[in-house]
Amino acid sequence: MDIAEKLFQLESELPENVRLLAVSKFHSESVIMEAYNAGQRIFGENRVQELLPKHEHLPEDIEWHFIGHLQANKVKYIAPFIHTIQSIDSLKLAETVNREASKLNRKIRVLLQIHIAQEEQKFGFSYEEAEDLIKNGALNLMTNLDVSGLMGMATLTDDQTQIRDEFNRLHRFFQQIKADYFANSSSFKELSIGMSDDYQIAVKEGSTMIRLGSKLFGSRSVL
Repeated sequence: MDIAEKLFQLESELPENVRLLAVSKFHSESVIMEAYNAGQRIFGENRVQELLPKHEHLPEDIEWHFIGHLQANKVKYIAPFIHTIQSIDSLKLAETVNREASKLNRKIRVLLQIHIAQEEQKFGFSYEEAEDLIKNGALNLMTNLDVSGLMGMATLTDDQTQIRDEFNRLHRFFQQIKADYFANSSSFKELSIGMSDDYQIAVKEGSTMIRLGSKLFGSRSVL
């Protein structure tokens, strides 16, 4: 099955309110163009040095999302074009993105990354840290950020009950935060959960965007 066929099959399985982000990290520009020519427009990368040439060489209407850990000193390189940064995991990073966006007189769409997995190596705010950041009003002062929702990654495990519980708790937190702090916001609506191994669980637990790499592209190609 080629990429176009996989995309058609995946899209046909998804509810209307769930979008597919194609995780194109470690895949060549030609592979990305296969997906693009099949209608895919949202792509995700997690390394600035890999994203920059792809953005330069590939069609302008691609909606690029940054989905990996982002170092503050690299924000300036992607700020001119990035559509969404899904991995805001610290106050410092949020402030940096806001500052760089302000220099360019643009708003950058961001998601707060919540650490939901039972793995120390994953980044993100705890639930308490995220709510404190929102409650204290710091984000309200960052007028060049469009805070549009939350992102999370479940534990890498075969225990589907654990994965479901992690996604479910994040979904309930998302609903609480939206009701308490973003009730009047039309943009706070994204819950980015679910990857190739667990996206079907994520969809059932309230995901609005799934991030698929190997499920769509197969094993990673050599750039």
